[in-house]
Formats: sequence, C-alpha cells, structure tokens
Amino acid sequence: MPPKLRWGILGAGNIARKFARDLPGSFSGELAAVAARSSDRADAFAKEFGAATSYAGYSSLLHDESVDAVYIATLNDTHAPLAIAAARAGKHVLCEKPFALNAAQAAAVIEIARDEGVVVTEAFMYRLHPQTLRLLELIQSGTIGDVERIDASFGFEAASRTGRLFENAQGGGALMDVGCYPVSAALMIAGAVAGAPVAPVATEWAGIVGDTDVDEEARATLKFTGGLTAQLAASIRRELSPDLQVSGSEGTITVPRAWTPTAGGEPARLLLERDGRSREQVVETDRGLYAYEADSFAETVAAGAPANNAPSPEDTVATMSLLDRWREAIGLQFKPERIPATVSGTPLAGQPRNPMRYGSLLGVDIKVSRVALGFDYPRFRSRPHAFATFDAFFERGGNCFDTGFIYQGGEAERVLGEWVETRAIRDQVVIIAKGAHTPRCFPEMVRPQLELSLERLRTSRADLYLLHRDNPAVPAAEFVEALNEAKRDGLISAFGGSNWAPARIDEANRYAAKHGLAGFTAASNNFSLARQANPIWPGVRSSSGPEDRAWFQRNDFPLVPWSSQARGFFVPCRAHPDDRTDDDLVRGWYSEDNFERLRRCSELAERNGVHPNSIALAYVLAQPFPTFPIISALRLVELRTSLDAFTIELTPADISYLDLRDR
Repeated sequence: MPPKLRWGILGAGNIARKFARDLPGSFSGELAAVAARSSDRADAFAKEFGAATSYAGYSSLLHDESVDAVYIATLNDTHAPLAIAAARAGKHVLCEKPFALNAAQAAAVIEIARDEGVVVTEAFMYRLHPQTLRLLELIQSGTIGDVERIDASFGFEAASRTGRLFENAQGGGALMDVGCYPVSAALMIAGAVAGAPVAPVATEWAGIVGDTDVDEEARATLKFTGGLTAQLAASIRRELSPDLQVSGSEGTITVPRAWTPTAGGEPARLLLERDGRSREQVVETDRGLYAYEADSFAETVAAGAPANNAPSPEDTVATMSLLDRWREAIGLQFKPERIPATVSGTPLAGQPRNPMRYGSLLGVDIKVSRVALGFDYPRFRSRPHAFATFDAFFERGGNCFDTGFIYQGGEAERVLGEWVETRAIRDQVVIIAKGAHTPRCFPEMVRPQLELSLERLRTSRADLYLLHRDNPAVPAAEFVEALNEAKRDGLISAFGGSNWAPARIDEANRYAAKHGLAGFTAASNNFSLARQANPIWPGVRSSSGPEDRAWFQRNDFPLVPWSSQARGFFVPCRAHPDDRTDDDLVRGWYSEDNFERLRRCSELAERNGVHPNSIALAYVLAQPFPTFPIISALRLVELRTSLDAFTIELTPADISYLDLRDR
C-alpha cells in the first residue's frame, strides 16, 4: 500500500478538477489545499472537492506545512517556475504535461529537485493505467512478434481560436497540448521493445503554424534502430483518432481511447488481431484514471525511483527534446525562448549549498571559480539550452566562462554576451576570450579580432585574453607588444597563451620584464588525467608530461586546461578499446596506459560514491600548481557530476595511484 500524501493543487481548471475528482478513490492521497489565481475560484474549488484550505495565488500553498506534494495544473509557461518554487519549498511535484516549455527548462527543474531531495514527475496519467501496463506486457511477451510500427495520434477541434491553446507566449499549440502524448507513447513502446530507453535514429517532421503563431496541426515519422517506425499526429483544428495501434510481425494491438481510458464510463480494453482473428481483452480497473496516477506517484516518492511505469526524469527530457526538434523543424519558437529568463522566473543568484572553490588570476579583480565553463558546441546556439546551462553553472558558484573568436562563427560569443547582459552580472563573471587562431596567428590580428569579440560579447573588456595558438615563426616580443597595447587601452585585464610551450612563455615574459611591460599570466594547454596520445587538432599542446608539469610547479603558473576530462574518456561506457566510433577520442586518448587510468579512476569513483568524471576533474584540481580546468556540459546532469569533484579530497596516495606511479 503506498504511503499517504497530503496534496495541494495549483490551478482550478479542467484538468485540476479531474485530479481532485479521482483523488478520493486513491489508496494514498487526500486533498489538503488548493490555490488559484483568484480567491473566488480557489474557494469554490475547495468547497466542491473538500479541501481544508484555499489560497489566492500559489506561494502560500507552497509553504503550507499541511501539504506534502503539489499537483501543478496551471498554464504551460508556468509549469517550470512553479515546479522549482515547489521543490525549493520542500514539496514533491507532480507536474502536468507539458512538463516545461522545452527540454532545457525540464532538465533545470529535474536538477533543482534532485538538489532539494524531492521527487518531481511528469503527469502522463495514461502510462499508469492498467490498460497501458497490459499493452506493454503483451508487447514484451512477444504476442505480436517483432514490433514494426506504432501509430499514435491525438486531436480535436478547438471551440474557439482564443485562449491558452492559441497563445504563443503561454506555450500553446497542438504539440504541447496533445502531441506530447503520441511522442511519449512512441518512446515508451520503443524502449519496451529495446529493453532500455532509446532515441530515434531518423526523423521526419511536418506541421502547420497558424496566424496566431502556434502549431495547429503536426505530423511526424520516427525511425528507430531495428526498423521500428512511429507515425505520429496532433491537431487542435480537427478530430483525430485517440486510438493507439502497435503492429508486429504476427499481429496488431489496438488501444481504444489510449490517452483517456474508461472515458464516458466504458470499460478499458485492448483489441488483439492475430492469426486472422480479432479478440477483445477487457482490462479490470478499480480506481479512476487520476487515482492510479496519485498512487503511482506516492509509490515513486516512497521508492525514490519511478514506479508503475511512471515517467523517469530521462523520459521527460527525451520527450521534451523531441518536441523541441519538432517545433524547430516547422519554424515555431515560443516568445519566452527568444531571450529566456531564468527557468525559476526569479533573479539569478548563487545557491548557498554549492561546493565551488575559488582562486586568483593576476590582473583579474575578482576571485575566479576553479573551473571554467566552455561551450564550443552547436547545441549552445539554442538560447534556452545555453541560458539554462549558464544559469545552473552560476547558481552552483561558477563565474568563469571560456569562449573564442572562431567558436561557432562568433555565435558562442554572442550567446554568452546576451546572457551576461540580460542577467546584469558583468562585474560578477570572468570572461576568457581567445583570438589569433591559425592561420591568422599574427600580432596584427589581435586587435581587430578582439574588438569584434568584445562587440559580440557586449562588453568593453575581456578579463583574460588568450592567444588561441602560437606561431613560432613570430618573435614572442611582437605578441607581447600587441597584447600590451590592448591592455593599455582597457580592452583586456590580463593575457596569456593557449597551446603555448613553456619556453615560449619564458621568451615572452623575459621581453616583458626587460621593457617594463605586462607579461603572460596564464596558459591554456591540454591537461587531464588521461595523457593525450596524439594531438586532436593541429597546433595544440598538451602539458601533461613531466617537463611541463615541473615548469608550472616551479613557476606557480596558472594553467587553464582544455579537455580537462579528456573529451568524455571517463564517462562510463564512452571509452572502450573495442569502440572506435569517435575518431577524436580514439586518436587523442586511446592507449593502454589511459585505459588503466580509466579502470583506476572508476575504482576510486565507486569507493567515493561519485561519477568517474568527478574523479578525473578532482585529479586536475589537485595538482601542485594553480589549475582552472575548462569543463563542458551538454546536459545539466553532466554539469552536476563534474562539480561533484569539489566534494572529493584525493590523497597523495590516490594521485600516485591514478598517475600509475606504482608500475
């Protein structure tokens, strides 16, 4: 029997009423409070469904000690901010679909809920009904042979072209209102067939965006490994079949009213066609649709993991990611995504429990987080994804950001500049800019590239400017002169070199000292637990060897290592001697010694209860000279596991073990 939960409902609309109507039939839940935008609506709802307390506005309910969990049934654009507010108030969260406006928001909510130690789940109620569970049993038992095709649709004719369905800023449209059901079902079934979560390997998207700037109808084809395809459709301009059909090599299963089992009082049932015969299977039920959802959620809270086919956090992000891709393909963007606010809707602020540590860089006025966030990836062209990642890094204490003139043709600098400006935190962050990359690695290229970088970054200065490559054919003195000119003009606070050899830095700094000029104050070369076997790009330098290490230690010289975690070499299942699919990873880091380091790193990770990537980063941070490693985070979970490095204290014996000194 699931544990009892006292529920608070946010919202008093149609879906909230359905949940409140079914809740008394659950084994686990009771309605404690309701909140709506007006006191009249909240009072009427509480009276009708027997809630002890009602609130005008949502904040008071979130701090009501008589409430254990909240059901969010408000407008789409409020889901993520309310889920974060609830999690930070210590409430478990069941959030109506769509979980958020995009995958970046969804991931942010999930990570904050994890930090707060509460459960957050997307309210796809159909997944928890015995009808859906029976469907999955039949598929997995091989009743229809090899599953080949999924047909799923959900559509209706909207009563009018006004209201939330046709409001772009509120996340309206067919995909968010009903298209999320077929998408979630396709991923659920494909995962059941594969025995693990899977993503489509090919997609085809189509849709109609109306004059109110929302999608009114959309269709898609998803293709999965093994030949399974899914045909999906959604509409708010006409009725579409609510049935779900799964076809296999030996038969077909049709699920009538797949999204709303027992609608209209009819029994839940499945239609099985096999061997030329059609049979009906009635599925016994003893509760309302939303009562099953409430009980599943209570069991999820008790277990700390999704129960009874409840969507996992990974399921939610996968569904939102496909919806993002669908909207992008048909040219639909929600207004809040164009220059995104924080996902919480509140001003950006560091969180008190973050474990970040700080250091100093000569010439930089503020303390610098011991890790820098780098983002030379096309995915960061997406403002929602980039802004959510930057926000999460900042809230966890990160204030150092690494970018470069050539990254994404300047788009990386533009995105970072927009984020810093909209958050109004320029004096709280350290911006590392880079320029003069090969083949334009000449002193005369420093000034024009730097000025363009600053324009893109929307700032008057770079805190640390790094020459992106070295050109040994040019005397170091000429670079020093060009960089000092930029420093005198206030365009940079400090400078150094990326992929510069210690001998060249010495050459530059001897000239600077002799002529009363500023010298290099930092270097940015490759350095990681895994030794770079071969350069992954022309002109790059690794400083993992003993001579470079000794130089950095002797001079107490700061190193800002790129590929500080060896481009994912220490991610479980990423690197394996038999997996040759990633050319850069294979060329750069595949060696017998590195695989032994991976084994030892994984061993220490298990002992410390962290991710191997955390150990790999902790190793770089533990060096006997100042390091400010650059990390990347394509997903927010990667950011969290990286920053867990600050919770680890590697001993000298650990370092020696990882360095293979006992061989």
